[in-house]
Amino acid sequence: MLRHTLAGCVLLLVCNTSSPADQWNAFRGPDGNGRASVNGLPTEWSETDNVVWRQAVPGQGWSSPVVNDGTIYITAAVPTTAASSDNELSLQLLAFDATTGELLNNVEVFQQRDAAVPRIHQKNGHASPTPLIRGNRIYVHFGHQGTACLDTKGKVLWRNRSLTYQPVHGNGGSPILVGDALIFSCDGGSTTFIVALDAETGDVRWKTDRKTDANKKFSFSTPTLITVAGQQQVISAGSNVVCAFNPVDGTEIWRLRYDGYSVIPKPVFANGLVFVSTGYNRPSLLAIRPDGKGDVTETHLVWQTNRSVPHTSSLLVIDEELFMVSDNGVASCLDARTGTVHWSERVGGTFSASPFYANGLIYLQDEDGKATVLKASTKYGLVSTNEIGERTLASYGVTGKALLVRSDKHLYRIEAR
Repeated sequence: MLRHTLAGCVLLLVCNTSSPADQWNAFRGPDGNGRASVNGLPTEWSETDNVVWRQAVPGQGWSSPVVNDGTIYITAAVPTTAASSDNELSLQLLAFDATTGELLNNVEVFQQRDAAVPRIHQKNGHASPTPLIRGNRIYVHFGHQGTACLDTKGKVLWRNRSLTYQPVHGNGGSPILVGDALIFSCDGGSTTFIVALDAETGDVRWKTDRKTDANKKFSFSTPTLITVAGQQQVISAGSNVVCAFNPVDGTEIWRLRYDGYSVIPKPVFANGLVFVSTGYNRPSLLAIRPDGKGDVTETHLVWQTNRSVPHTSSLLVIDEELFMVSDNGVASCLDARTGTVHWSERVGGTFSASPFYANGLIYLQDEDGKATVLKASTKYGLVSTNEIGERTLASYGVTGKALLVRSDKHLYRIEAR
């Protein structure tokens, strides 16, 4: 059994509120931490068993499914003609009926042409960042290609293509909302910054350069919002450094240096610690106290490990235990306070999608479409393995008591029947 943290024992708190499972509205869910407050999700399925529907998805992309009021949204890069190459793509927002899987709408947000097309990694796509929903607004981000806001009927409310930089391997990090500011990181080959757009208009509110001595500056991490001693901080991990920024004006609060680039995992905050994976070449997992000022490298690192740490997928913290799965298929459970390893087991496959937790279970999805369901426990417990037989790098979505899985060809609704 997991130990439960007593209210009041933790000095540094982040304000999280539970949201209904049918409002899975952002990357890693409504609180950005990979946790779903729902019972009854399926634990067994195949390409046919417990599949309510399977819908073909046009184009290509690895943005994860988000849901609002019975509609599922993803982004995709769709060739403009049958003969189009990657040099001519329509960057679209797709909307599906959550009950039937019907494609309700596909809206072109941007066109990607010629010199604007970056060379991408074989595990990336031109539509990797996950959409974000608040109320009747949907925010979509295509990295250096631009950011936009649409309403739920598909009308484009604003576009911003002013934030130019040269990406490496394509784009990846998703935006977050802090009040009425849309915040995301831009870490390209030579230009690195974090920026806040006005969520109402798309205008730039502030833009802060990321100061790093890394030779390889490119990274792909999604920021994380935390609150420490009553002050909000936006935690953004990049090459050789993780920084905390004031979301009001973008000023840097603290920074911790390390050796790592191409950072992908989203930082996680729990039990008064920020957890960061440092990227390539050999990732380390860092547990950091976020109550410092300035350079805290020598003072606020609580513990670290480089044993089976993921390059790509984000972390899970449930009560006082931290769960993770490495790119080469080793799942681990650690004491989040000390880094002590409770168990480490090979579950097979290669992993890019981030795990998520619901009702005492942890769901892992490998790149070949094999899912592994584990008990969220300090003792290793395999519940099931399930395969859909299609490649997938996208993280799970949730609607009601159903899982949403995006493969390279289809979108699935999986639910116990």
